[in-house]
Amino acid sequence: MNIGQAAKASGVSQRMIRHYEAIGLIPKATRRDSGYRDYDEREVHMLRFIGRARDLGFPISEIGQLVALWQDGDRASGEVKALALARAAEMERKEHELRAMRKSLEDLARRCAGGDRPDCPILRSEWNM
Repeated sequence: MNIGQAAKASGVSQRMIRHYEAIGLIPKATRRDSGYRDYDEREVHMLRFIGRARDLGFPISEIGQLVALWQDGDRASGEVKALALARAAEMERKEHELRAMRKSLEDLARRCAGGDRPDCPILRSEWNM
């Protein structure tokens, strides 16, 4: 199938498929005589796998590790579990950071009178760089 069909079947955009090829995350597609890329079902399955990993928050570097593990029939599931748990821990850390940022913004907004008055702690000098 061509890149458009592979994109539709996998849920990964044509642009991202080309990018994944360029960075070596997926092998370069074979080319038809016409020069168009040609993908088989295994490559589309790999693209779905990559898309799912992206949806779960894995960065490209870790997706490369996951793809290598996925292709390795002798892999230890402990390696996959370790990657998943590390990603979950990183998400939790980011979640705490986002909550702290939200709390700061809500506190600043509460102290801002709003309306027509110019005084607002959000715009005070400590925010000016």
